[in-house]
Amino acid sequence: MRASRLINILTTLQARGLVTAETLAEENEVSVRTIYRDVDALSAAGIPVYSERGSDGGYRLLDGYRVKLNGLSPGEAEAMFLSGLPGPAADLGLGSLMAGAQRKLTAALPEDLRQSAERMRSRFHLDAPTWFGEYEQPLHLQAVADAVWNMKRIRMRYRAWKAEKNREAEPLGVVLKGGAWYMAARVDSNVRTYRIARILDLVVTEERFERPEDFDLSGYWTENTLRLEEELHQAWATIRISALGLKILKETSPAYVRARMEMLEEPDAEGWQTMRLPVGAGFHAVSELLRLGAEVEVLEPANLRADMRETLERLAGRYQHGTG
Repeated sequence: MRASRLINILTTLQARGLVTAETLAEENEVSVRTIYRDVDALSAAGIPVYSERGSDGGYRLLDGYRVKLNGLSPGEAEAMFLSGLPGPAADLGLGSLMAGAQRKLTAALPEDLRQSAERMRSRFHLDAPTWFGEYEQPLHLQAVADAVWNMKRIRMRYRAWKAEKNREAEPLGVVLKGGAWYMAARVDSNVRTYRIARILDLVVTEERFERPEDFDLSGYWTENTLRLEEELHQAWATIRISALGLKILKETSPAYVRARMEMLEEPDAEGWQTMRLPVGAGFHAVSELLRLGAEVEVLEPANLRADMRETLERLAGRYQHGTG
C-alpha cells in the first residue's frame, strides 16, 4: 500500500509541479503527517524532492528530474487512453483507481508521447450505451465484482422472465453490454448469464471456489451472444420491402439479422424488392416487422402473414373512431 502511495506522490509531483502536502494527503486518503513521512522516505531513496515554504508553498521535484515510461510507440500511448470508460469504472468502484493510474501513466510518459496521449483524450470520447439508453447502476454490482475478483460463492434471489428464483453460484466474470451489466456464473457445473440489475438480494459468502483454468470470459461471451441471437431468431420470413423500409431495417436490426439477409430479386421500378431474413417467433416477429409500418409486406410463412393481418386489423379497429 505504501509503495503504491509513494509512486502516486512521485508521479503527481512530476505531472503538476508544485503540490501542497494537504492536496497530496487528500488525494491519497491519508493524514498530512503521513505525507511528511512519505516525502522523507522519497528523499532518503535519492529522489530529489524539495519543499517551498510560505502560503503558496508545497513540494516539487528538482527541475529536469523525470521518471520515464519507455518502450511505447505514439500509437500505443494514445490507445492507453481509450482502454477504459470512466462511467463503468466508477460503477465497479474503480473510478479513483483509474484516474490515479492514468495520472501516473501521463506523468511517466516522455514529453512527446504525453502530448500525443493528451491529444487522443481530448478528441475521442467513448459512450457505450445506445441512443436513448444509459448505463445501469445495479445495486449489487460492486459486491458481484468483489466476489468475482476474490472467487467467493454467492447466494442470490434473481428475477427471471417468468418467476423469481434462488440460486447459489460461482461468479466467473462481469460484462458490460449496451449499458447493461451481466454476470457469467457457474451454477450446477454449467456457466450461465445473469443480468445483475435483476438480482434482488445478494449474499457474498466466505466460501471460496476454484476458478476453471480453461474458462475464457471473452470467448464465452461471444459464444453466448451468438447462441442467444440464434434462439431469438429461429424462424425465417420472406418479405417485400421498399427502399425506405430496407434502410430502416438495416439501421434497426441486430448484426445477426443483417449478416443473414438474402436478397431474392432486384428492386422493381418503385424500389420494392423481395428478401428473406431470420425473425423471431410469434409476437416477437410481428413487433419487429411492425416497426417498418407500411414499408413492408410479409409473404411467407402463412402464419406470420396471418398474425400481421390480425394485428393490423385490431389496430385499425382501435383507431377507427375518435377518442371522444
